Amino acid sequence: MADHSNSTARFARRRLAGAVAFTIVGLVVCFWVLVGKPEAESSQQVEPRRPLVDVMIAVPAEHAIWVQTQGTVEPVTRVSLMAQVGGKVEAVSEAFLEGRFFKKGETLLQLETADYDFAIARATAQEAAAAQRLAEERGRNLQAKREWRDLGSNAANDLFLRKPQLYAAETALVAARADVEAAELALARTTLKAPFDGRLEKKLVDVGQFVAPGASLAQVYATDRVEVLLPISESQLALLALPLFETGIDTYPDVTLTARFGGERWQWQGQITRMRASIDRESRATFAIAEVNDPFSEGFQRRPPLTPGLFVEASIRGKPIQQSIELPATALRGDNTVLRLGAGDRLERLPVELLRRAQERVWVRGVAAGERIVLEQSSLLSSGTAVEVAEMLRNGSKQ
Repeated sequence: MADHSNSTARFARRRLAGAVAFTIVGLVVCFWVLVGKPEAESSQQVEPRRPLVDVMIAVPAEHAIWVQTQGTVEPVTRVSLMAQVGGKVEAVSEAFLEGRFFKKGETLLQLETADYDFAIARATAQEAAAAQRLAEERGRNLQAKREWRDLGSNAANDLFLRKPQLYAAETALVAARADVEAAELALARTTLKAPFDGRLEKKLVDVGQFVAPGASLAQVYATDRVEVLLPISESQLALLALPLFETGIDTYPDVTLTARFGGERWQWQGQITRMRASIDRESRATFAIAEVNDPFSEGFQRRPPLTPGLFVEASIRGKPIQQSIELPATALRGDNTVLRLGAGDRLERLPVELLRRAQERVWVRGVAAGERIVLEQSSLLSSGTAVEVAEMLRNGSKQ
């Protein structure tokens, strides 16, 4: 019985020791969880890396801006050769072909002359008859004067002295001579001669064809100079020194004409000489007229001729623009603003006046000296963005 009591007591002591040990282990675990947990991460965010940008320090200066426009080459002098007399075309020269060149005074076409030779013969005969009548009247006039003098009187009427008959004979001779000159002129007009050095653009008649007075024979143009009608917009007009008045400027702007011909690009030098007399009612554009002398000379490296009908691009030298700067085209935003670096290297928008845009460059006004202008655009760059300068330039040079 005593042994049973001892075993019961030992079992109770073991259960108590196990409970105490489990409690101690639980307390240790709770202490480790509460006291030994890692520190909480800081809630402060790290500032992201700033975008790198290239910057140019603005240095406003004087720029002569070239204005870009375009037009089609036309001859300054283009005329239709008309028949002044009628007749059948008897012969044409080798120059009377479309595209051929000719010299001033060169015979281009010949009409039959037989009718005009007959007219000269008739007019010459009438002139001779009139001269004969005049000689007879002069003789009668002298005879009448002698007869009246023999009568012993100094006074005589005009009719007795045959003065009206003499005057009629004199005027008849003048008219007969005029008829001869008219017949000779008509004969001369059967020969069509070139009025200037030029080129035949369009031939309208040929050998054997009868032409009436006033009929068009050919269309020709002079080759001494050509012109290009160039549209100028309102914004471009402010950049150019153009001859708007008859007593205006003495020196007109230079023009460089460029065209593609035969797979190559060629250039010709010209000058603005005048303005069109009216503004276009549809486009509201003003038109300047540029002229080029000697357009058919070969020039440098056998340059092709500046032929009428050729489409050309024109660069007109503008007047000097003060306080303007030249920038890469990438620096200008679509709303005519640029990005500049403000305080803390944060971007600010700056409105500017666009003077001219080229393919890769722009010229603007409205930027103060020393402003730091960003030379690029991207979706990461906007007003208020903090940036880091990668490269600083001044007038295209690194700093």
